Amino acid sequence: MSSDVPNHLAIIMDGNRRWARSHRLEALVGHDKGAQVLRFIVKDCAKVDINWLTVFAFSSENWRRPQQEVNGLMRLMEGFIKTQTQEFLESNVRLRIIGRRDRFSQSLCALIRDVEERSANNTGLNLTVALDYGGQQDIAAAVSRIAEEIEMGILKASDVDDDLLKSRLDTKILPSVDLLIRTGGEQRLSNFLLWDMSYAELFFTAKLWPDFTTEDLYLALAAFKERERRFGGDKDNGQPHLRVVVSD
Repeated sequence: MSSDVPNHLAIIMDGNRRWARSHRLEALVGHDKGAQVLRFIVKDCAKVDINWLTVFAFSSENWRRPQQEVNGLMRLMEGFIKTQTQEFLESNVRLRIIGRRDRFSQSLCALIRDVEERSANNTGLNLTVALDYGGQQDIAAAVSRIAEEIEMGILKASDVDDDLLKSRLDTKILPSVDLLIRTGGEQRLSNFLLWDMSYAELFFTAKLWPDFTTEDLYLALAAFKERERRFGGDKDNGQPHLRVVVSD
């Protein structure tokens, strides 16, 4: 893989509801169109040798949306996994889900476990979908787990460092994010992968996610190629990626 291509690309797929409103359609139609776009972007990322793609599909805060929309999103997630599982397997894509699962239906949890297990030996693109995920919540839960282990005598306070904390996060298997793309015109992180984006390059576009194309992806990758990444030091310093300390 060329260093001009991000090893780990993260995407906040924003704008589905606004796209639907602009076309006088129900919100779920926008979400469905967004899911179709994701299918093509996954293929595009594999073609350009991006190793890791992580997308924000449903945040911890999204439960506050109207119940009808939330229920529809849950059905859409189930449908996406059902229809895409075989394609993931045939395309050598490995799928992982991060975030809470205790608020999902048993059927959705079963589908998630099934596709994760069936794609576990795939060696191509690592696709991670964040569902019921929040970066602050992830860090707080990791700190709580470490505190419990210290109280139990499993760890000492002196054992706690960056790698240990990383190993307790939902994102423990993920490498540091190199490039974040956010669609929809907003310019904020919205509680996504906060630990892992400490030195990520940020690319914001006004394009709504259902309108995002291969050309838009290439535009973001071209912008990334032009960035001078110093990671807080000189240009020639090595990249301070955290080690992957947990394997699955």
